[in-house]
Amino acid sequence: MVPRLILCLLLCLTLAPLPGASPLNVSLLHRDLAHPWGLVFLPGGDLLVSERPGRLLRLGADGRRHAVTGLPEVAAQGQGGLLDLALDDEGWLYFSYSEPGPGGSSTAVARARLQDDRLVSLQPLFSQRPKVSGGAHFGSRLVLGDDGLLYITLGDRYHQRDLAQRLDNHIGKTVRLHRDGSVPADNPFRHTQGALPEIWSLGHRNMQGAAWRPAADQFWAHEHGPQGGDEVNLIQGGQNYGWPRVSFGEEYVGGKIGEGTAAPGLVPPLKVWVPSIAPSGMVFHSGARYPQWRDKLFVGALRGQSLRELTLAGDTIVGERTLLGERGERIRTVKEGPDGALYLLTDSGSGKVLRLTPQSLD
Repeated sequence: MVPRLILCLLLCLTLAPLPGASPLNVSLLHRDLAHPWGLVFLPGGDLLVSERPGRLLRLGADGRRHAVTGLPEVAAQGQGGLLDLALDDEGWLYFSYSEPGPGGSSTAVARARLQDDRLVSLQPLFSQRPKVSGGAHFGSRLVLGDDGLLYITLGDRYHQRDLAQRLDNHIGKTVRLHRDGSVPADNPFRHTQGALPEIWSLGHRNMQGAAWRPAADQFWAHEHGPQGGDEVNLIQGGQNYGWPRVSFGEEYVGGKIGEGTAAPGLVPPLKVWVPSIAPSGMVFHSGARYPQWRDKLFVGALRGQSLRELTLAGDTIVGERTLLGERGERIRTVKEGPDGALYLLTDSGSGKVLRLTPQSLD
């Protein structure tokens, strides 16, 4: 454990579990954050957290917070704003955000270096096409795969859902890039006439959770269904995951969507939630310090106000346990820290950073 994380644990407030609560130690590290969305761990033990309204904060292990400057213009509207964060081993900070422009806004990704609480050497990497009006369904999680590539999840922007089945746009897609923003030579649609070369997969609704599975070198994601039908998927290159041709949910005003729940050539989900839990954030745990968590998939729930622990056998999800349901928190983000603990961001105007460890071993 890095030294400043030790100090952070000494300063944080440890919360006693309620009767019937999940068998976890839950520590409150920071509070009063404005809809926190992305989280990374900085060398030395500080945390970097994005707030959806457009602020980037360095949260010190001593409890102090520092505003980080140098962000590009952010279109903070509805579900859009400053969104996910990722940090690579070379010190590049990747961030996703809703980018304003002609026609409205779209999800964009850039990277920069952090120097004295300022972003420097800013490099735009990706901008979703087209830009459209509205403030819903931006995605957008960032995954730095063990294969050295950058994966980006993109929403269908709600009113543009039919574009998720077309390859001439980035609506309702995942994207795969080199970390400098260039397109890998083996991307599945790079040589398809009329297709955008960045596309890795299509047929998605609104993916607010994605993770690399180290045990299998796989890229996984989950997405919000409409009224029911949240999905967990193993995302493979060139595959079509069905939205809106098929869905396990229904229209908000009632009625089925598309052709039903399955169709030839479309990849079925590995897990479906009906009714919806509104998943957001996910991580496969390495189990390095806590073996009972090894290769477990942890998923945050917004509407479900809980953390879901999923057990796998191969690529099959064989079990689910609900954790922290007694707290009534909207879980936005789930990360494994360098100390092996789970770190959560709760989504509200007074959001929190929580640290979790198994109660029996920590």
